[in-house]
Order: sequence, then structure tokens, then C-alpha cells
Amino acid sequence: MALTYEILKKSGKSRLGKLYTKHGVVDTPAFMPVGTCGTVKAMMPESVAATGAQILLGNTYHLMLRPGSELVAKLGGLHKFMNWDKPILTDSGGFQVMSLTGLRKLTEDGVTFSSHIDGKKYFLSPEESMRIQYNLDSNITMALDECTPFPSTHEEAKVSMERSMRWAKRSKEAFIDRDGYGIFGIQQGNIYKDLREYSAEKLKEIGFDGYAIGGLAVGEGQEKMFEVLDYAPEQLPTDKPRYLMGVGRPDDIVGAVLRGVDMFDCVMPTRSGRTSQAFTKYGTVNIRNARHKEDPRPLEEGCTCPLCTHYSRAYIHHLQKCNEVLAVMLLTWHNVAYYQRLMQGLRQALAEDKLQEFTTQFYADQARGDIEEL
Repeated sequence: MALTYEILKKSGKSRLGKLYTKHGVVDTPAFMPVGTCGTVKAMMPESVAATGAQILLGNTYHLMLRPGSELVAKLGGLHKFMNWDKPILTDSGGFQVMSLTGLRKLTEDGVTFSSHIDGKKYFLSPEESMRIQYNLDSNITMALDECTPFPSTHEEAKVSMERSMRWAKRSKEAFIDRDGYGIFGIQQGNIYKDLREYSAEKLKEIGFDGYAIGGLAVGEGQEKMFEVLDYAPEQLPTDKPRYLMGVGRPDDIVGAVLRGVDMFDCVMPTRSGRTSQAFTKYGTVNIRNARHKEDPRPLEEGCTCPLCTHYSRAYIHHLQKCNEVLAVMLLTWHNVAYYQRLMQGLRQALAEDKLQEFTTQFYADQARGDIEEL
């Protein structure tokens, strides 16, 4: 049996569910911290698990370059290699390769590209992407696709989407099915409803264990993204998980859950932790701002992460001013914990039929902002 998905409850378009894999169960809606090179930056796997995260995302492009999927396979797969015994989803590598402007050549067969590390030539096809992700032992393998930039004309998006659908078929044919593992297809079509409908129909014909919405969060803005999400999730099968790739900010996630999305990933919580940005109930805080210099309060009242439990804003401000690594570690832990707490709140609200109350309070708190004075 491949992956199985169970919908426990619905509220409007939103769904509460469970995704069953060989390495454990994922409660949805779920956020996947990004472990690009086999690690969530500035965090130990045990720390990531302590935040409540149940699944991580690994990056095929980076892991195929370093240390190489063959070595990962030789050492027992990515779970063992990085000491993470829970589920792992790997992207196909397509997004990173497509972003290598001037360093790649695209054909029907696949993409030839030069490594950003040493210039060495590589070739990535649907079949090669499946082989690499098999070596990594990914619970969820992503089909290889081409992500079109924004803006793109209808014709440009159509040509790219149709190629992605041909690659999706080849990916599914090359995927090695086994118990507790699955493959997701990726809907493309840019911001064009007719193209996304065509893409969804082609993916359903092929048949996947889950379906991703790709080609968003690439510069189109939240308003345009939500316009697409008003219809795109419903174009996909109702009994399979829906994954919005590369999204996003907390308000992006809440808005997408309201539109029927189940899974998310984004580098934002970890990247922000390296740039002095913290996500809180009352919005984003820049801990380098001078107003935190003498503030004895925790970053966020009620948060149980190590930063908020043991340290003051003044101390984290000091660490940042000194460029101490500990600041990055603590802020990253807090941000990942915040995202997991947000997802847990959404799941609880769905379970208790209180989603409207939860989202109303969420938007009110975010609008208030972190403005309280000492």
C-alpha cells in the first residue's frame, strides 16, 4: 500500500486530516520545515521534532550535488543519514535547476545544468530525479516539473505546463512503488485558470498519491495567489492531500488553509532566524531594533521555546549585535515553533468547529502588531 490519506473533518473548504507513511503519521494542515542539505539550518533534528514538526522537506538538487544520492543510500538513506526518523518529502530539483539562469539548457528529455558549486555538468530528467529521490529514501517523491516565472504569457505558460505534464507521466512511470511511500504530481499553469484545469485533469489521468500546486509564490503577490487558490485546490482530487509549494508567510498559510490546502513548506522561518526576524502572535519582530536593547520581557509571552522560556529580548538583541551564532539558533527554533503552533491551532480549531473564531482572532492579533511599550 502506498501513502494513505484520511480526511477527518471539513469546515467550508478547509480539511482536517492524517497522512500515513512508513515513517509515521502527519497531521494536516501541516507545515514542513525545509532541510535543504539534510539539515534544518541552525537546528538539530531533535530540536525540530521538539517544535512539533512531523515531516521535513529535503532538496534533491542540493543533495545530488553534495554529498551525492549514492552516498546517502550507502549510509542508509536520508532518515538515518540526518538522524530524522519521521517522514521526509523531497522536491524534484526542478525549481532550483530552472532558476539557474544562464547555467542550464532545457530540452524535452530534461535539463542539463552546471553546478553552482564547481561548474560540473549534470543532467536531470524525470527518470533521474526519481532515481535520486529513491536513493534518498523519500517518503514523498515529487514529480519533476518546470516552474514558469511570473509574469509569463498564456502561451509561455501553456508550453511549459504541457511539458511538465509529459514529465509527470514519465516521473510516475519511473517511480518505484512500495509500502508507505508515494509520489505527488504538480499542477502548473501560472495564473491562468484554464491551464490549471487542463493540468489538473492530466495529473488525475496519470494518478498520484497526492497533488501539489506549483508555480505560485514566485512574485505574483498574495492577492493574485489567493485568486488562483480560490479555484485551484478544488480542481484536484478531493480524497488526496494538497500541497502548496514554497508558501509562505503565516497569513499566506491561514488564507490557503481556508481555501482547501493541506500541506506547506517555506524557508521563511529559518531564513528569518538568520536575519534577526521573529514571527510572533502579534506579527513580525526585528530583534535588532534599538527598542529591544533594555527590554526584559520574552520575545512572546506564552511561547514555550527555549528563547522565550529562558532569555529576554535584551539578551537576544545583544547577541545579534555581537553576531553570535546562538542568536540564530534561538531565533530559528522560535520561528519553527511558531509555525508549528500555528498549524496546531488551525487543526484544533477545525476539530472543534471553531475555525472562523480562530482566523478572526489571528488576523486581529496580526493587525495589532508588536507595539506594546514597556
